[in-house]
Amino acid sequence: EDNGMGDYILQVLPIPLVYLCIVILILLACEGGFRIGHHLHRKHQDAGAHSSVGPIVGGMLGMLAFVLAFTFSMAATQHGQRKHDVLAEANDIGTAYLRADFLGEPRAGEVRDLLREYLEIRVAAAQPGGDWRPALKRSLEIHELLWAQVSPGAMEQPNAVAALLVTSINEVIDMHEQRFSDAVRARIPGSIWLGLLVITVLTMGTLGLQVGLSGKRRLVALIPISMAFAVLATLIVDLNRPQGGLITVSQQSMIDVQDSMGKAPSRQVPAP
Repeated sequence: EDNGMGDYILQVLPIPLVYLCIVILILLACEGGFRIGHHLHRKHQDAGAHSSVGPIVGGMLGMLAFVLAFTFSMAATQHGQRKHDVLAEANDIGTAYLRADFLGEPRAGEVRDLLREYLEIRVAAAQPGGDWRPALKRSLEIHELLWAQVSPGAMEQPNAVAALLVTSINEVIDMHEQRFSDAVRARIPGSIWLGLLVITVLTMGTLGLQVGLSGKRRLVALIPISMAFAVLATLIVDLNRPQGGLITVSQQSMIDVQDSMGKAPSRQVPAP
């Protein structure tokens, strides 16, 4: 689901460049506010103007901190859910792989081969820079192929053992949609990014205005706070990009299952 050009830019820019852009944006807002404040100071020479803007600056900084905390919490929650999805899918695929023996050969071997391929393409697509679109298409094809193997076997042997395998394949298919939704669609909405941008510009502009009203250029003192806010905003952007930034979702659970499939001997279960 596309949130617009701004969201697309945040997704494709390298994280260091995102940080640099945020720092520049903040400093430009401070410089703009400073120039306005300095102009008003020279024009009116109002000694009390500087102190009167102080409470406004404090309120704006508090609001910005609240919005950043809220957005960070949202991104961190989504990141945690994606990590949970990886573990859940690894468990579902591993369980289905073991229960494939219930079918008997040759269907059991076909199901195991399909699950190996399924796991391989999903691990590859989740790597940094991996393309999930072809993996999505092939995953849907494998779902149909799995069901084509399991369904006839379950009808031939309508018992509790066959039902376990059917349940496992259903869980693999359901987990696909859950993981795709959390990884691709569950992103911070563009409206929140826009609101964060507006509040950041207004806050830093007001901070620069306060400095300008003092009649002295002290923008050097604003650099640390600008860099600190930029670090937090960049972390939010990074968390919102599951496999495209510095903070990624580990696929170790899936890799462990993949390794166990490679080491486990193919058990030949005679057909009844």
